[in-house]
Amino acid sequence: MGFFAMICNFLGCSAQTTGFKSVSAEDFEKAIADTSIVRLDVRTVEEYAEGHIANTINIDVLKDDFEAKALELLPKDKTLAVYCRGGNRSKKAAQILVKNGFDVVELDTGYKGWVAAGKAVTK
Repeated sequence: MGFFAMICNFLGCSAQTTGFKSVSAEDFEKAIADTSIVRLDVRTVEEYAEGHIANTINIDVLKDDFEAKALELLPKDKTLAVYCRGGNRSKKAAQILVKNGFDVVELDTGYKGWVAAGKAVTK
């Protein structure tokens, strides 16, 4: 990807956070300390199996049925804490979820940022 495309992609992502909060690993950890918040990992099943934040539901945002599965499985009366590997797919997922009436907090740096910050993971 060229430099210009990377800048456009970055600017596009940051401009699209309307409707949900994109937070640091520290703030995400504080948010999910509230057990009423539903944790959602939007990575692939394979990525999830390699390690994830404890007590998360896994629904792959890249699958065509993501929106339908989210509507079927996730409670609209609870806040969703969403993450992916690096923060791009989770922003896409958050947009879809917000559009469908969900309250969303998104881990800005993704699972990689979570691990880099020394936060707990499970396999």
